[in-house]
Amino acid sequence: MSDAWWKEAVIYQIYPSSFLDTNRDGWGDIRGITSKLDYLANLGIDIIWVSPMYKSPQADMGYDISDYKAIDPIYGTNEDIDTLVSELKRRGMRLMMDLVVNHTSEEHAWFLESRSSCSNPKRDWYIWRDPKRDADGKPQPPNNWSQILGSANSAWTYDEKTDQYYLSLFTPEQPDLNWENPHVRAAVHDVMRFWLDKGACGYRMDVINLISKDQRFPDAPPSLGPDRKYHPGSKYYVNGPRMHEFLQEIKHDVLEKYGAVTVGEMPGVSDVDEILRTVKRGTGELSMIFIFDIVDIDNVPGETRMTLQDFSVKDLRRIVSKWQKVMIEKDGWNSVFLENHDNPRSVSRYTDDSDEYRTYGATLLALMQTTLNGTLYVYQGEELGMRNFPKSWDPLKDYKDIESINFWKKSLDLYADDPKELARQRKVLEKKARDHARTPMQWNAGPNAGFADEGVEPWMRVNDDYREVNAEKQVSDTSDGLSVWQFWQRGLANRKMHKDVFTYGDFEDVGADSEEVFAYVRTGKESGKWLVVLNFSGKEVEWKMPKGMEVQGWMAGNYTKGKPDKPLKGSVALRPWEGVLGKMI
Repeated sequence: MSDAWWKEAVIYQIYPSSFLDTNRDGWGDIRGITSKLDYLANLGIDIIWVSPMYKSPQADMGYDISDYKAIDPIYGTNEDIDTLVSELKRRGMRLMMDLVVNHTSEEHAWFLESRSSCSNPKRDWYIWRDPKRDADGKPQPPNNWSQILGSANSAWTYDEKTDQYYLSLFTPEQPDLNWENPHVRAAVHDVMRFWLDKGACGYRMDVINLISKDQRFPDAPPSLGPDRKYHPGSKYYVNGPRMHEFLQEIKHDVLEKYGAVTVGEMPGVSDVDEILRTVKRGTGELSMIFIFDIVDIDNVPGETRMTLQDFSVKDLRRIVSKWQKVMIEKDGWNSVFLENHDNPRSVSRYTDDSDEYRTYGATLLALMQTTLNGTLYVYQGEELGMRNFPKSWDPLKDYKDIESINFWKKSLDLYADDPKELARQRKVLEKKARDHARTPMQWNAGPNAGFADEGVEPWMRVNDDYREVNAEKQVSDTSDGLSVWQFWQRGLANRKMHKDVFTYGDFEDVGADSEEVFAYVRTGKESGKWLVVLNFSGKEVEWKMPKGMEVQGWMAGNYTKGKPDKPLKGSVALRPWEGVLGKMI
């Protein structure tokens, strides 16, 4: 398995609107990012990936882009990006941009031309289709596909002026580009070169596996039930018929010329061969992708993301072990992550975010992630153990995300007379809403958690716990144990020190019959064997090492600043949410 700079890098995702406001408008900005580079360098970060900062009407928080080559004024200017790149370079760090080219904003110049008339030269830069007609002759969508961010709605939007529908998989404000048109692909390549020429090191590629659609646009199976008008059409656009062709073009025409790193957001695909076709060393189109099995773990199979089911440590072990082994054995490459802007906080999702156990749960997850094979991603606030906001927050007032708004509107419409079912839907929102990851970064215990000056109203409410959970407190913590931030800092340093083990080494899970513990051995060419033992339960457990297994010494744990005092063989007692790392004989 070849070494590459991006394989060993730690990538930190910044959601710019929520990171740091320096101009008193309640929105984070680029200068705020630049001002915190020393904080990130001290943590151990190599690359920052910033979610879209391009000009946008903000219908979907910047994922609806109206100008790919201009920074939105709420974030700053193109010159601010130049300064950011320069300051990153001075610290030996790099910038990854977010590429959103499955769709644009409805306010993009391309779409304004496209919708102006059926004969406009850019008409087929987007996907237009004639309507069906009902018995009264009224226009109906061309098929029954549902909107991704609002499953009660059609994925098609009617344009009265030209009497056609355009495909808008996410929201009506985000029309899908027609990648069948070579002029569209050439324009995307031009955008990519623009930011690479300005110093970006690569791209996170938003829903890049949706760019190729089945050109028949058939109806989707009625997977949401006979009483629903619209259904997910994913089987006709996830990893579509020409996706690999389009990605190979990008690879050869753009990426290879710059030595750029890429990570593809590719929801809805978990087939091993299909994923390896994308990320296999040498022949694959992308450096790596985000495999969503780990964040789909609590989704009801076959239904939308905003559903909820229980999961166990066995499910977690199965998913992690599968992809660790696949990529190591078949020469692909993993991305290691639990959080991003589209998912709730990991400490609330996978462990226990109570005041008693939040620190242990967050550090347990940090220990797991810093010891897994692949390129590691940390989402802003994850290094602090930031958690979901309280259940008491008002869905109609405090939730800002378009997906949450649509979900709750649909729930109120469908279950207004069914309090029990409405309460169940409310629980889904409280557990799964993307809003949880988007609350302002908690820098200190001062007004607005230090995100914005006193007297400024942040665009989104600050989580209530900021006086106790914040960066200033954790960076300077001198208590007996390590804060979550300090634990991450130590873990990232250890990962880099022993990269032959944790970045490139072999993986073997052990004790697969345990109902509470996930344990595995990592083996490197130089640093030998290391044992990771993780108690994914809120109770004390005894974990028995497999016969013949012995550790030379326990090197780190999340209950103590020093080395854990545990038996070197036999049974190991683990406290709730405790994780330990041992060097094996």
